[in-house]
Amino acid sequence: MEAIRIERLSKTFSNGRKALDEIDLRVEPGEMVALIGASGSGKSTLLRHIAGFTASDAQPSQIAILGRPIQQNGRIVREVRSIRRDIGFVFQQFNLVNRLSVESNVLIGALARLPLWRRLTGRFPGAERALSMAALNEVGIGDHARERAANLSGGQQQRAALARALVQRARIVLADEPIASLDPESSRRVMEMLRTLNVEHQLTVLVSLHQVDIAMQYCPRTVALRRGKVVYDGPSAALSPALLKKLYGDDARELLEEATAGAVNHADSNASGADTSAPAQDTESTSTRYAFALNPAHSS
Repeated sequence: MEAIRIERLSKTFSNGRKALDEIDLRVEPGEMVALIGASGSGKSTLLRHIAGFTASDAQPSQIAILGRPIQQNGRIVREVRSIRRDIGFVFQQFNLVNRLSVESNVLIGALARLPLWRRLTGRFPGAERALSMAALNEVGIGDHARERAANLSGGQQQRAALARALVQRARIVLADEPIASLDPESSRRVMEMLRTLNVEHQLTVLVSLHQVDIAMQYCPRTVALRRGKVVYDGPSAALSPALLKKLYGDDARELLEEATAGAVNHADSNASGADTSAPAQDTESTSTRYAFALNPAHSS
């Protein structure tokens, strides 16, 4: 049973532009897969379809999550909320409630399994609060649990979003360009956390990226999109500049320039030893691991 199974998925916007064109894709449980492509290639659109946020064109097609269809033939299934419990979606802009504490934001991941009265009153059981603290410690920001989310740096906010996926007990993580707005050091920490979720907690991870070098470093497999079509699906290690130019033509320049810029910025960050782009310093160590059960099938 695949973690994600996509068959003949197409999406046409109201202006007639084909955002996705007959996509077929399989992702096995426990894989960490990069989704790359130039701007407008369809990466974010594909992730939103997998999560059931957007319906595809009304034609024969299907997306299944862990064997359960989440949409078929252009219609999202009625059981979509139940299926989404297995999906943790990590947004580029973090999607945290700034006025709430970091702990409260992470506890939102537990709402789906709580009775209505607890959801309305915000009274979380002690077990869920303990789970949220374990998740925050896991991603290295437990000391910030009581702070307002708005006070965290970009990298810390993204790690809080990953902790929320842990508390949700998601089995699949969809990350939509999670490092696009982060400095190089924060980007490294977030990618390492995604790899930790994949390796130590056996979560399936599908992450969209602009940076080919990041895909090669962290993801064994890469799926490349161009103008809504899959143009490559294979080992990340094979993504040479020559292959990218063959796949993308002039569009390859954007991907290669992103990789070059990332390498230069990383070197500058190491030389200065400071993160000047973040509102707060993101210096916590992520080396300490706190084992806790995500669900009975994924105990660490």
